[in-house]
Amino acid sequence: MMERIKYLAIKELIQTFRDRRRRILITISPLIQLFLFGYVAILDVNNVSTALLDLDKSQESRELARRFEGSGYFTITALPGSPEEMGHLLDRGAVLVAIQINRGFSRDIKKGVPAGLQVLVDGTDSNTALIAMGYVSTIVGIFSRDLPAPAGVTAEKAYFRTRVWYNPDLKSRNFFLPGVIALIIMLTCLMVTSMAIVREREVGTIEQLMVTPIRPLELVLAKMVPASVIGIAQMVLVTALGVLWFHVPIKGTFPFLFLCTGVYLLSVLGIGLFISTISKTQQQALMASFLFFQPAVLLSGFATPIENMPQVFQYITYASPLRYFLVIVRGVFLKGVGMEVLWPQVLALLVLGTAIFLLSAMRFKKRLA
Repeated sequence: MMERIKYLAIKELIQTFRDRRRRILITISPLIQLFLFGYVAILDVNNVSTALLDLDKSQESRELARRFEGSGYFTITALPGSPEEMGHLLDRGAVLVAIQINRGFSRDIKKGVPAGLQVLVDGTDSNTALIAMGYVSTIVGIFSRDLPAPAGVTAEKAYFRTRVWYNPDLKSRNFFLPGVIALIIMLTCLMVTSMAIVREREVGTIEQLMVTPIRPLELVLAKMVPASVIGIAQMVLVTALGVLWFHVPIKGTFPFLFLCTGVYLLSVLGIGLFISTISKTQQQALMASFLFFQPAVLLSGFATPIENMPQVFQYITYASPLRYFLVIVRGVFLKGVGMEVLWPQVLALLVLGTAIFLLSAMRFKKRLA
């Protein structure tokens, strides 16, 4: 049995990489997705175009302006001469943030009373606006804390410090890139698995295979081997590039990530096998793969928290293997946790994957009969 599976799997690997379009899909597509998410699809806000109107022109106002520009978050691109001109810059979209330091800013600071500062933010992009407002609040807060207390004014004794665990720099790249591993594995393995079996049926070789001593289960397992090899190879490639090129930390152990990827592949290959049983052509299999992939990504928590979804959709996410693997891969990369913490996700993935694979294999054998 193992001998037949081995030779059939070798034949599948050769046939998979013989197709030029499939080679491009397997090798180039993961790299494109990785670099797009690494360089383009990030939520960090830097070099925000800013207009600064200093009506006080004092030492304190110049120091505050210097801190804004030196923070790396804001770039002073305009120095309007009036509030009206500052408003026009926002209207035209020339700047995203407009800061106005009011007259008497220095005088109020020396008296120990709240100093006037107005910040206008373009709220068209709500995410950027919220992050920019947070940066402004932090810079002004540090500036206020560094000022010497005026004579006769008692400084506040209470203060708080914030510490961010697991992703101290709050880089969205560290959040997204581990999830890219799960997306690439699912997308590539879905297409390779679903189209591999349909191709045999489309060209008429499936009947030739069935008259050989090869059993249906052996054929299924042999068809899964190339997709498994490709999935593991892509996981290693994306992990290496993410750590070495993008400097995403991996605090957990690679063997545990390797093990969980194998369990995850069980579900993905089972879904691909199911798609192959309902498709008659490779084009149908490709369309069905994308039809499943897009909702799976949206319901996985890859970009938006599952807790923010309506209750009915939260229940649907429990049927998605991508949901569990995203928790695992981010836990391994950012938190450095292992089986002692992630065992519920691993167990759910194993049960779900086994069920999907067995049901798909049964349907496949029934379709061949």
